[in-house]
Amino acid sequence: MTWDQMQPLLRDASLDTLFMVWWSTLYSVLGGLVLGIVLALTDRGGLLCNAAVNKVLGAITNIGRSLPFLILTIALIPFTQTLVGTSLGPSAAVVPLTIGAIPFFARLVEVAVREVDPGLVEAAQAMGGGTWTVVFKVLLPQALPSLVAGVTTTVVALIGYSAMAGTVGGGGLGNLAIVYGYQRFETGLMVITVVLLIVLVTLVQLLGDLVVRRLTRRSSRADAPVRLLRSRRTRTTAAKAPATAAPQDEPVPAAERADAESAAV
Repeated sequence: MTWDQMQPLLRDASLDTLFMVWWSTLYSVLGGLVLGIVLALTDRGGLLCNAAVNKVLGAITNIGRSLPFLILTIALIPFTQTLVGTSLGPSAAVVPLTIGAIPFFARLVEVAVREVDPGLVEAAQAMGGGTWTVVFKVLLPQALPSLVAGVTTTVVALIGYSAMAGTVGGGGLGNLAIVYGYQRFETGLMVITVVLLIVLVTLVQLLGDLVVRRLTRRSSRADAPVRLLRSRRTRTTAAKAPATAAPQDEPVPAAERADAESAAV
């Protein structure tokens, strides 16, 4: 197969892969962020501690993470057909990709939220901040570098999943490698698809690392808001405390005062 014949195939397959990765990443981040925050909040010692809810959601998350992607894709074919109208093509592959990545990203979110300084959470609560105020004003901003690193890891995993989706008709570079590289013995095309996947993963990882480094340098001054919140809490407590009366001189007995006057004379 010549390069002129490979070029349109590689272009279309690359666009299909980007389509699958983009939409599955978007849905996975939205769903995983909510699930991960709820897991962290309902855990022991969390702001919304609820053992029953945490155990149920934890079990669902563990089941979703334990299923191999190919088995999950095949098991979801009826659901995918109902939702999308077909089980083939990039649009259909987005469904199992999203369902498989949500539990994965949720655990990363849970770990990132747990790493936030508890002192900052306590300071925010002492200032009257409610649960969702703490989540949106403290937990998410402070965990942002870890969350971006988790998104990067998820995208890299989804690129690999999208290649596996090609084995069951999902399209993309994986399908191109199977149909042409493996079944038609087009070794050159197979090598090019592998190189494209490596380049795509490398670019995503480099971009993610760059963003994480910048966010980490920016959050290196995270102690400043902690001190600010704690100082405000101290000032608020001091303002509420009753004022202490100034000490007054004790009256001197009359006999002692007379003795002192006579001694002075």
